[in-house]
Amino acid sequence: MQSNTNNLYPVFLKMSQLRILIVGAGQVAQEKLHFLLKSSPDADVTVLAPEISPEIIELFSQSVYHLNIIRKKFEPAVLKSFDIVVAATNIKSLNKEVYQAAKDQKVLINVADTPDLCDFYMGSIVTKGDLKIAISTNGKSPTFAKRFRQVLEEILPDDIEELLPNLNQLRSKLKLSFTEKVNYLNEVTKSLIEQKK
Repeated sequence: MQSNTNNLYPVFLKMSQLRILIVGAGQVAQEKLHFLLKSSPDADVTVLAPEISPEIIELFSQSVYHLNIIRKKFEPAVLKSFDIVVAATNIKSLNKEVYQAAKDQKVLINVADTPDLCDFYMGSIVTKGDLKIAISTNGKSPTFAKRFRQVLEEILPDDIEELLPNLNQLRSKLKLSFTEKVNYLNEVTKSLIEQKK
C-alpha cells in the first residue's frame, strides 16, 4: 500500500530572470498576480486578455512593477516569448488550450484550480527579511496553506531579519573546513530549536 506523500520538489526561482505570462485578467488572474508580485516584486510579468480588470490596470500604472499588458485573445505562438505560463481564465476550454500549447512548446504551466493540469503549484509563502518559507499541500487545500502561513507569520520572531545577516557574516569569517563550519554553525544555532522550560 502506497502512503500519501507530497513528492513535489520545492525550488526558489529568480523571477526577475524569467518571463512569466498570465493568461486571463479577471479575479483569478488578479489573485495569482497579487501573490506573485507580493513575493517577487521584481518579477517580469505579462498579462494577456482581451479585457483587463481595473485592479490589474492599477498595478500596471504603478511603475514599481515590471508588468506588461497585451489586450488580445490567446494564441499559442505567444508562448515562444515566455518561460512560465499561468492559465487563469474562467473558461475551462481556454485554460485547457493554454495547457496543451504550453506542453507542446515545453513551457512550464500552472492552470488555476486544476491540479492535474499543473507542472507546479503556487504555494503559500512566508517572508521575513531573507527568510522565505514555501508551503505546499500538494494541491489538496490552498486554504490550509494560507492558514498555516498565517500561523508561521505570527510565531516567527521579527528579529529573525537581523539573525540571518549576522549568521552569514559569522559563516564568512570562519576559517574552517566545510564539515567544521557545518558543525560549528549547528552548535551556534541549536538554541533556536530548544524549547524553553
